[in-house]
Amino acid sequence: MGIKRSKPTSAGRRFVTYPDFSEITTDKPYEPLTVCIKKRKGRNNQGRVTSWLKGGGNRKLYRIIDFKRNKYNIPAKVVSIEYDPNRSARIALLKYVDGEYRYILAPDGLKTGDTVMSGTGIDIKIGNALPLKEIPLGTMIHNIELYPRGGGKLVRSAGAAAQLMAKEGKYAHVKLPSGEMRLISVNCMATIGQVSNLDHENIIIGKAGRMRHMGRRPSVRGVAMNPIDHPLGGGEGKASGGRPACSPWGKPEGVKTRKNKRTDKFIVKRRK
Repeated sequence: MGIKRSKPTSAGRRFVTYPDFSEITTDKPYEPLTVCIKKRKGRNNQGRVTSWLKGGGNRKLYRIIDFKRNKYNIPAKVVSIEYDPNRSARIALLKYVDGEYRYILAPDGLKTGDTVMSGTGIDIKIGNALPLKEIPLGTMIHNIELYPRGGGKLVRSAGAAAQLMAKEGKYAHVKLPSGEMRLISVNCMATIGQVSNLDHENIIIGKAGRMRHMGRRPSVRGVAMNPIDHPLGGGEGKASGGRPACSPWGKPEGVKTRKNKRTDKFIVKRRK
């Protein structure tokens, strides 16, 4: 894929960039694999806002993605590469030889007409899903399960890829995109290759309205609030806060908040 730059017909269009969607082969999703999801706008089941800055956004259908890849040793042909408004990566529509259709995350380099499989004893090629115990060391992988048959949980965003570094007994050492080294069971499935849409990180949003289309509402700085609303608020003139950055409830930013000692033993090396 490439990046298109808009003509500077206004201040808002001057720096906007768009993907050229050259890898997209169809503009309509496969309807049986779509579902309508009601917008929550950051509210919980009682209607109260529990997540700020959410609301509006364009209408979109959710595409049902096969993260488990549990149709073992049955070949599937790539019918189309599609845009998914719910994620940064592209998705691929597969048609299995038994006639079933499924969506998967499209790896970089996968094209229509290619054949992919999942299971044991299959080739190491882009788009195939295998247990970690059958993948050679040094291979770039994505859509990695945390627990066997639990479905892919790690490395699913555009351009992401992890690397299989070592295998010791029941566990494999996987280096995640953040730099973290983690132990994962060798029976967990992973897909070969790097997630598609590598240029996603280079897109310039360019204007506030485009963020509203994505469902993101404006964010107010703490120093611009009143003292009752934020610890950094108030002061004469434009005060800079006078204390380290924090949340509206006084919790400091940049401090580790991980509280899951049960899985600490699986982290070999912390992220950078």
